[in-house]
Amino acid sequence: MELVLKNNEERSRREMKSMVLKLLRENNSLPSYADSADVVNKTVYISCRNCLDSLLSLFKQAAEPESMDTKEPVVKQIALDADNLSWLLEILADRQAADGFARIWATQQELATLHSKLPIVSRYHVSNITARLFVGIGKGELLPVKDTRRLLFQTWLQPLINDYSWLQHGCRSFDRKVVEEGIGRTILTLPLEDQQSILLAWLDSFLKAGDNCPNLQRAFEVWWRRTFIRPYADVQAEVLQSDNSMTSKQ
Repeated sequence: MELVLKNNEERSRREMKSMVLKLLRENNSLPSYADSADVVNKTVYISCRNCLDSLLSLFKQAAEPESMDTKEPVVKQIALDADNLSWLLEILADRQAADGFARIWATQQELATLHSKLPIVSRYHVSNITARLFVGIGKGELLPVKDTRRLLFQTWLQPLINDYSWLQHGCRSFDRKVVEEGIGRTILTLPLEDQQSILLAWLDSFLKAGDNCPNLQRAFEVWWRRTFIRPYADVQAEVLQSDNSMTSKQ
């Protein structure tokens, strides 16, 4: 795993990432899996922390007023660290152990603040991590607690929206429909008041950006019906039930 994380040759990295993920999946079915699971998960989380520390340091460097010649190696390393984190998240999700990753990512406020200070070409790979988390939560691959889900939106939804156009054209693994479905489903797991604040903020962005913003119309419609139509229908049902009860007594 450490060798893959440090390698920067794209084709061999892609092949070795697939191989390691396959071998770890095979280990999951072995009788000794329970004994080794904690060790593997701990190792993956240590690697996640190292990548996050590196990413934060690189963001700070990239935010400094220097020439692009100086920043080019930094930009390449940011893309590599972001890809490493995406791969580590994939491993954890596959092992049903990614809830902690969601919590860690949601608390990266400093990284999210620096995100807006970098050129989009330098940062958009990082937003792919957020997109993958929303997909995983929407599919039930990870089940972070409500506070973590809420904080994830507060910290990372706007950076994801800001980078959305570049993600569609620059990330090979990015699937717009799957991501939008994941974001929408994740929003709908929150209380109605949180759904309202997130979706109204999204609507403002969507009206300004159009196709360069995730389309969360389906989630918006579900929230609307839950807020305005279902309560009215419930009241009408109660009235009807009460009328029927009175009629039967007469």
